[in-house]
Amino acid sequence: MCNALLKTKSEHFFCSFAIHQTRIVMLTRIKELQQEIEEIAAKSLEEAEELRIKYLSKKGEISKLFEEFRNVSADHKKEIGQAVNTLKEFAVGKINMLKEGLTEQKSSGSGVDLTLPGEPMKLGTRHPISIVRNEILDIFKRLGFVVSEGPEIEDDWHVFSALNFPEDHPARDMQDTFFIQRNPDVLLRTHTSSVQVHDMETQKPPIRTVSPGRVFRNEAISYRAHCMFHQIEGLYIDENVSFADLKQTLLYYARELFGGNAEIRMRPSYFPFTEPSAEVDVSCTICGGKGCNVCKYTGWLEILGCGMVDPNVLEASGIDSKKYTGYAFGMGIERIAMLKFGVNDLRLYFENDIRFLQQFESAN
Repeated sequence: MCNALLKTKSEHFFCSFAIHQTRIVMLTRIKELQQEIEEIAAKSLEEAEELRIKYLSKKGEISKLFEEFRNVSADHKKEIGQAVNTLKEFAVGKINMLKEGLTEQKSSGSGVDLTLPGEPMKLGTRHPISIVRNEILDIFKRLGFVVSEGPEIEDDWHVFSALNFPEDHPARDMQDTFFIQRNPDVLLRTHTSSVQVHDMETQKPPIRTVSPGRVFRNEAISYRAHCMFHQIEGLYIDENVSFADLKQTLLYYARELFGGNAEIRMRPSYFPFTEPSAEVDVSCTICGGKGCNVCKYTGWLEILGCGMVDPNVLEASGIDSKKYTGYAFGMGIERIAMLKFGVNDLRLYFENDIRFLQQFESAN
């Protein structure tokens, strides 16, 4: 650096010349390195790493420029500093690009024959219970029903008392219901009718709803029974709802689900929450009603229970039973799926055997 105290014109001239010469040398070197880096190539990651060391390491070419930068005059530091930093960024980008290209080339050249056909991607399937559940819900949605769901853990009121179950009903015993606690009773719901009670308590008629969900009963597990299964229950409450409305709704449902030739029959039955009540059978889908071992040679298969909502149930939820009437129905999804797909063991639905589930790929 030139001494500011230099006095002679000759000394001042040589100082200015040295400063200018340093600037020219630095800019020329930067330009040369940029051209050199633009043309670099590497055939392996090792060669790319050697280039990084040559240009970017502590003893590399660009580091040397930063050392020489200390001799640049204050008037030219900004210009030279920007040029050196730009060169460094360019070198980093160039070498990183070389490494990325070599890495991709190495992974693609791992001995895989790209001309061979690819392995098909294995796709899962919907569970048969989900398939049938969605199909049933779609049928009732077309009739104007809405889907409502509720909690699986309930109190006595919503599962039993509001549905006209007497105090001594067998379903209240520990042998049939999973109780979580007693007094007050908290239990796993035994049917999705509890969701309908919530709807009746919070909505005003007309009410038209279907309630799908998982329910629990204390039963021995066998090919025809399980402690856990799935239900869909329906409820329609309005003025002047009749048993004829119920029958026509269920006939439409049966023909949509089992085919246009399906017929239904209704047999008298008893449920605490409906009066009158009925069991509904559909003509056997296997033999067309002629009789076979599936329908025990009767020509009919039981699919659900139904009836007109008992006035006591309406009044318990604050609905005027003198003004409104309604019907309700309920079915086990597993039962419908067994009939639809010819499954002969209820336990298969819960074992998650891939071989069983793969049979329903075409049903998705």
